[in-house]
Amino acid sequence: MLALDRDLQMRKESLEAFGQLAERLLRYFPNVLHEYEEQHQYRIYRSQIAGVTKYIRPINSKLFLADPDHFRERFTALLALLADLRAGQAPDLFGPHTADQVLYTIQQAVGAGLDLLVDPNGARKHAGNRFEELIRAVFSEMGIANKKMVLQIPYETEDGTKIYQCENDLILSPYAEVRSTRHHLDPAEVVVSIKTTSKDRMGKIFIDKMLLERFVGHPQKVIGIFLNDVQRKRNDRVSFTLVSGLFMVYSQFLVELEGIYYLDPPPNARKAPFNRHMHSFAQFLLRDFQTLLRPEA
Repeated sequence: MLALDRDLQMRKESLEAFGQLAERLLRYFPNVLHEYEEQHQYRIYRSQIAGVTKYIRPINSKLFLADPDHFRERFTALLALLADLRAGQAPDLFGPHTADQVLYTIQQAVGAGLDLLVDPNGARKHAGNRFEELIRAVFSEMGIANKKMVLQIPYETEDGTKIYQCENDLILSPYAEVRSTRHHLDPAEVVVSIKTTSKDRMGKIFIDKMLLERFVGHPQKVIGIFLNDVQRKRNDRVSFTLVSGLFMVYSQFLVELEGIYYLDPPPNARKAPFNRHMHSFAQFLLRDFQTLLRPEA
């Protein structure tokens, strides 16, 4: 078995691989995390190993499944839920809460493990990579065709034609295979931006949608999927990073996205008018994807 620090830095291809890693981390944490400060249901744990104190990212105690046996039970329920969705069956009533809890627990367990075992720069990079892989694994488990895509956009300069590489985290398709290419986006497919936080990144999603639509010459569905918008402030406080007013300005005066989805929505996401645009990721899985992923007639 790989050492835990190495396992955290390895690419994951399946939801089961994430489940096994999360369960391993949940059994490890009680050995190294003993104390925490709590604010607004977020816990900031600290660890002291060999005289070194480390603080991990804020953990939402209402979502995080700390008990590994309970996590495995809910993880199995999530797999069943995704299998039902793949088969086109109505999901179980406890599905929404299960989906958010399990996926949040996986990602935050990975993030906390990286905080403890990997240098800070590496931890940030790998946390973002694992989150992209986790979301992609969910869609693959549902049987939704998906692909990472780099759109090549030509532009003219005094030195001739050059290419701008517009990287899209994921393309979701209603077809058996993704039809978008490096030079064209299928209008029935959905461009997905996957980030652990919207901090410093929200504006880019709006600009990318405008750029993509201008280049391909038709409306293009674009959504954002975020883990959360909360960060540690000092060693015992949390702060929320969503600039909600700016989001509404972008939505009203630039372009409107097809949706923003969170595993752990910030407080403003639950209030009007933001709740018309921001939702839990479970809502996308259980309702919105069926509307957004419809083949063109």
